[in-house]
Amino acid sequence: MSLYDDLIARKEKLALVGLGYVGMPIAVAFAKKTDVIGFDLNSEKIEKYKAGIDPTEEVGNEAIRETTVEFTDREERLKEAGFIIVAVPTPVNQDKTPDLKPVEGASHIVGRNLKKGAIVVYESTVYPGVTEDICVPILEQESGLRCGVDFKVGYSPERINPGDKVHRLENIKKIVSGMDREALDIIASVYEIVISAGVHRAGSIKVAEAAKVVENSQRDINIAFINELAMAFDLMGIDTAEVIDAMDTKWNALGFRPGLVGGHCIGVDPYYFVYEAEKLGYHSQIISSGRRVNDDMPRFVAEKIIRQLVLAGKKVRDAKVVFLGATFKENCPDVRNSKIMEIIAALKDYRIKPVLTDPQADPEEVKRAYGYTLTPFEEIRDADCLVLAVAHKEYREMKLSDLDRLFDRNLPYPERVIIDIKSILDRKEVESFGYCCWRL
Repeated sequence: MSLYDDLIARKEKLALVGLGYVGMPIAVAFAKKTDVIGFDLNSEKIEKYKAGIDPTEEVGNEAIRETTVEFTDREERLKEAGFIIVAVPTPVNQDKTPDLKPVEGASHIVGRNLKKGAIVVYESTVYPGVTEDICVPILEQESGLRCGVDFKVGYSPERINPGDKVHRLENIKKIVSGMDREALDIIASVYEIVISAGVHRAGSIKVAEAAKVVENSQRDINIAFINELAMAFDLMGIDTAEVIDAMDTKWNALGFRPGLVGGHCIGVDPYYFVYEAEKLGYHSQIISSGRRVNDDMPRFVAEKIIRQLVLAGKKVRDAKVVFLGATFKENCPDVRNSKIMEIIAALKDYRIKPVLTDPQADPEEVKRAYGYTLTPFEEIRDADCLVLAVAHKEYREMKLSDLDRLFDRNLPYPERVIIDIKSILDRKEVESFGYCCWRL
């Protein structure tokens, strides 16, 4: 019997290394069809999963309570698995170069617990060559086994979109690759167990690695183009949202909107491509330019906040600026690489008093990662400025009157500043009341 047959017959186990926004949904999906071990170094996270709590909100508490995934922080449990998927984050360093420590660390752990005949598939976003040139030597060194003889590897880039309840793991076509035809056939068959949309067999591992960074680099460039337009239109006195609404009436409009590009994918992956290309002597022009534009957006927004406070006749120093949203995107609790924090950092020189509130972010995670304390929405009072920073459904469902009470009721409307980064509010309604309003 093949490894695929053994997994289906539950004679072999599948293991997930890294149980975050990507790894955990994969583990839960596979657990419906085979025996799954879910491993993560974060013991606190493992205890939450065991208690039936989904801190990522990707599948929900009920699914976590019902799943048969064996959650563990004991790496030796990986010795039981014949098919191992590595889904750890791959961030960038302060100088924007790839930080491969998480994927290297995972490779050391897997290697120490790798058995003969196993297949290891990486899902972490990397530049072309990392799987074969960096991860495989670590696996061989730690295990004493030979790749291609005693075990095999593949790469299948993650395509999960955190917070997206429509485009899910099961209905997004999966790119798969393997070091040889046998590995590719097995890897494709295993993923087809849970991917109803089917798989695309890439010609090589490097092709699959490249496809992932290109996917997100393409989105990054398109958003940078719209952000650049937004900055230019701001000088022209033209409302960007109205321009895009008009443009989107054409069938081939792409539907991109201006905004902050954070998170662990779009704001990071292009740097992996740029890094590897420059190592080989090619200096990226378009991708690097797009990154610069998007990296500059937090400071651009910060400057607009200061400008609107001045126009409203407010004292900038000690101004109470309330940020509605702290996560990197809407309807998702993930605060990694949140550009909201960069806006606040850019405002520090002006000594404003930032207040953060977010209905979905984990207060402990925000405190641990950034040192800020989240304030419950109902406790916010006497704001000088509201920044609608993240388009959570809770904010989109609010009426202007819900936001109005956050200001001092004795404050004249022209002195009530609203910064609408995500075009959540009806601009005409806001202006009809006389607010000092600006939107991206």
